[in-house]
Amino acid sequence: QVQLVESGGGLVQAGGSLRLSCAASGGTGGIFIMGWFRQAPGKEREFVAAISRRGGSTTYGDSVKGRFTISRETDNNTAHLQMNSLKPEDTAVYYCAVDVDGTIVARRSTPYDFWGQGTQVTVSS
Repeated sequence: QVQLVESGGGLVQAGGSLRLSCAASGGTGGIFIMGWFRQAPGKEREFVAAISRRGGSTTYGDSVKGRFTISRETDNNTAHLQMNSLKPEDTAVYYCAVDVDGTIVARRSTPYDFWGQGTQVTVSS
């Protein structure tokens, strides 16, 4: 079992920035692929970004490309999502997830095995 704790959400004005963090613990002690998804009220869960085990490969959703940056700390399961130039449409609950045994940095939610509780991000206009 892997536990994930997200932090860093909050309220920000349009054009501002926030940095989310996710710390994963437990499991087999390995290094996991880590991803971020978001879900706004009345909408389906949307892929935001993901990063490979050693950080060498990243992928982003089209709506955040060029504004958000995912990174991770070396040799542990802590990831960060730097969100710049935030827009009201970025308002959502943001979820961290880990893929414990995958080999590809996935944009779909199904390969991810464990999920955090989510952190609210609200962008005011």
